[in-house]
Amino acid sequence: MNKIIALLRENAQVSDYKINVRKKESFELFYVKGRLETARCTDTVDRQVTVYVRHGDFLGDSCFFVYPSTTEKELREKIDSAIQNALLINNAMYELPAGETGDYQLHSNFDKQPLPELADKIAQAVFGSNKLEGGSLNSVEVFVNRYLDTLVNSRGLHKTQQHYGAMVEAIPTFNGDRESVELYEQYNFSSLDLDALAAEISGKMAEVKARCEAVKPDTAPACKVVLNKLELHDLFSSIAGDLNYAAVYSHANLFSKGDRLQKEIHGDAITIRMKGAVEGNINSSCFDGDGMALGEITLVKNGVVENYYGSNRFGQYLGEKPTGNLGCLCVEPGTAKAGCLAGQPYLEVISMSGLQVDFFNDYIGGEIRLAYFHDGSKLLPVTGISISGKLQEVLSRITLSAETAVHDGYMGPAKAVLDCMNIF
Repeated sequence: MNKIIALLRENAQVSDYKINVRKKESFELFYVKGRLETARCTDTVDRQVTVYVRHGDFLGDSCFFVYPSTTEKELREKIDSAIQNALLINNAMYELPAGETGDYQLHSNFDKQPLPELADKIAQAVFGSNKLEGGSLNSVEVFVNRYLDTLVNSRGLHKTQQHYGAMVEAIPTFNGDRESVELYEQYNFSSLDLDALAAEISGKMAEVKARCEAVKPDTAPACKVVLNKLELHDLFSSIAGDLNYAAVYSHANLFSKGDRLQKEIHGDAITIRMKGAVEGNINSSCFDGDGMALGEITLVKNGVVENYYGSNRFGQYLGEKPTGNLGCLCVEPGTAKAGCLAGQPYLEVISMSGLQVDFFNDYIGGEIRLAYFHDGSKLLPVTGISISGKLQEVLSRITLSAETAVHDGYMGPAKAVLDCMNIF
C-alpha cells in the first residue's frame, strides 16, 4: 500500500487517487450426492487503484488491479496507462469524499465460531432439510466468507470494515415415475438463521417435486395472483432504480419527487427505504466504494416519491446531498395475513423466467415456470402460462403481506396479492 501511494504521489499528472482493498478469508465445502468431496480454505487480497486526472473542465478516471506479483516497473506502467485512459474521460468535475476515518464491524452471529465449524453446521442444516421421498440434493456447495475492506484516498479518507457472507448452492432433484427433474438453488445470507435456512431448502425440495408434476391448465384461470419474495425484490428494485441519482441525471427516470407512485390506493400504501446495513442482508455495508458513510433514506412514503439516492458523483451533479450507494432495499410490510385468500381461487407464482417491469409502457408480467393454482379447495401445480397487467393499476391495488422475508439485498413483504392480472 505504501509503495502504491508513493508512486501515485510522485506522478504530477495524478490529480487524485483511490485504493480499494478487499481481504477475503473463506472456508468451502463441496458435496456430491451427499458425500463430502472437497474442503477448501482460501485467503486472498484484491487491490484496485483508481486514478483521477483533471484536464480542462473535466475529471477523468481509470482503474487497474495490483497483484502480489506486480513489480515496481509494472506498477509505474499501470499508472501511466491509467492516466492516458483517464484523459479520454470527460466527466464533469466533482469532489471526492475527504477526511473521514474509522474502523467498523457489521454485526453478524458468524463471528461466534470458526469458519470451518460454521460451514459444517450450515451443510448439516441443508441436508437435514430434505424430507422429500424421492428427492435428493445431488450437489451442495457451502461458502462461508470473512471480509476486511480497506479504502484510502488522496483526500485523507481511510476506512476499514469487517463483515461476513455465506452462500449455499444446491441442485435439488426429484425422481418421478417418468422423468427426473433438477433445479438450481442459490441462497445468500450474512447471519445464520437455521429455521430460515431449513425453510428455504425444504421449499426448494417441494418446488422440484411440483415441477415434475406440473401441467399446463386446459383453460387459463381468472383469479388473483400472489407473488413471492424473489419477484417482489425485482419489482421494488425497479422502482428504487428509477429513483437513483444516475437515472435522474441521465433523464432515464419516470418518477420525480412529489409524484404519486400509486395514483389511487385500494390496497396497501407502498413505503420504500434504502439502508446501508440490515442484519442478515448480504449487501450491508458501513461505507460504499467511494468511502461515503451509509445511513438510510425514505424514497417512497405511502405511495408518494419523497427522495432520490445514489453515488457521490451523481449526487453532486444534481445538487443533492449524496447518500452513497445504499445497498439494502427495505419495504414496509402490509396488512395481508396468512390464509387471507382461503376458500377463493388464486394463483401463487413460485418461479418465473424473470419478472418484467416497464414503467414507460405501464406493464408488469412474465412467463411462469411454476405456480400453484388454488381453486378454493385443492392445489394444482401448473406451468406453461404467463401473466400480464397494467403496472399502475396493479400498484394501486397491491396488498402486501404482514410477514416479511430477506432475499439477497431485499427485506420486505414475503408475499403480495395482485389484482387485475391477466393469466394466459
